[in-house]
Amino acid sequence: MRRLVPDPGPTSIDEQLGAYRPWDDPPDDRPHLALNFATTLDGRAAIDGRSGAIGSDTDTAMLVGLRLRFDAVMIGAGTMRAERYGRIVSDPAKRAGREALGLPGDPLMVIIGGLDLPWDAPLFTDGGGEVVLFTGAEGDPPETATPVEVVREPGGRVDIAKALHRLRAERNVRAVLCEGGPALHAELQAGRLADELFLTIAPKLVGAGRSILEGALPEVAELELTWLLQEESELFARYRR
Repeated sequence: MRRLVPDPGPTSIDEQLGAYRPWDDPPDDRPHLALNFATTLDGRAAIDGRSGAIGSDTDTAMLVGLRLRFDAVMIGAGTMRAERYGRIVSDPAKRAGREALGLPGDPLMVIIGGLDLPWDAPLFTDGGGEVVLFTGAEGDPPETATPVEVVREPGGRVDIAKALHRLRAERNVRAVLCEGGPALHAELQAGRLADELFLTIAPKLVGAGRSILEGALPEVAELELTWLLQEESELFARYRR
């Protein structure tokens, strides 16, 4: 891997993330929030409905490295249905590494949306970690091995800003990594709630499907390039708002 911006030269994921501490200086009223997406060259967020087919093993390593640096990981219900998540940090050694940084071994998993979820997915059947579901839907989830807290939002719709405020105030969540999907990304950008964007740009063209951001924004979001890395034909960018 090479770093193209800043200070061109050889690097690695461990070197790039080694001093990254997003939990150190969060806003007073919400967690620091970063987004992580992989995209094709034509801006698509999935291939055959899944994001995993876009990136390489290096992209997966970047994703895992980022998950090790956040109090919580957040996704929309649609992403959970498509990707069927498992335990966020499955390696016991990596959980120990998080604890050495002063973080909980398992990041809190935060899901935004309805109760129409794949309750047989490994995230819910593994029993490790904890899930918080912010929903406006009525009803109760089934019993799961992994503890699930349901936070009801009145009016049938989740106010994402209030959800982030509750995570900060009630659970002392200082840093959240959002992994999608495109509609949640748009809502976070529209509300000026996203502080950073990690973007993997894969050398692939799809020609159809959803983009990494769905929906118009009230204004153009200006981002600043913090780093740009290259591994063969794949690019890894980090932007700051």
